[in-house]
Amino acid sequence: MAKKNAKKKSAAREQSAPDNVLVMPRGRLPAHMLDRLFAIIESRKGADPASSYTARLMSRGRIKIAQKLGEEAVEAAIEGVRDDPDKLIAESADLLYHLLALWAVVGVRPQEVWDELARREGVSGLVEKERRASPE
Repeated sequence: MAKKNAKKKSAAREQSAPDNVLVMPRGRLPAHMLDRLFAIIESRKGADPASSYTARLMSRGRIKIAQKLGEEAVEAAIEGVRDDPDKLIAESADLLYHLLALWAVVGVRPQEVWDELARREGVSGLVEKERRASPE
C-alpha cells in the first residue's frame, strides 16, 4: 500500500511540474534554465566570434572568462550592498551566465555541480568547511 501511494505521489509530482522544469530521476536535481543555458553556451564553442557574444567571449579564452566572472561577482556584491533587488537580479543573471561559460571552457558539467550540492545537502556548512580545510 505504501509503495502504491509513493508511486501515485511521484506521478502527481511529475504531472504537476511546470513546463519549464524537467523532472529528473530520484536523487537528481531537476533540469532547469541553468542546464538549458549551459547547453546553449556549449553550442557556441568554436562558433564565429562575430556571430554571438558567447562565441566571442569563448574565443578570448579561459582567463578572460574568469576575469569577467570576477567582475560580475563584484558587481552583484555591490548591488546587494546597495539593496537594489532589480539590479541585483540583473547582475546575478550575468554572474551565473559567466560561471556557466567558465564551466563550459574548463569542462565542468552542471550535473557535476548539482551532484556536489546534493552531496552537501543536510550537512552543516561549518562541518563542510572543516572537511575541506583538513587533509584526509
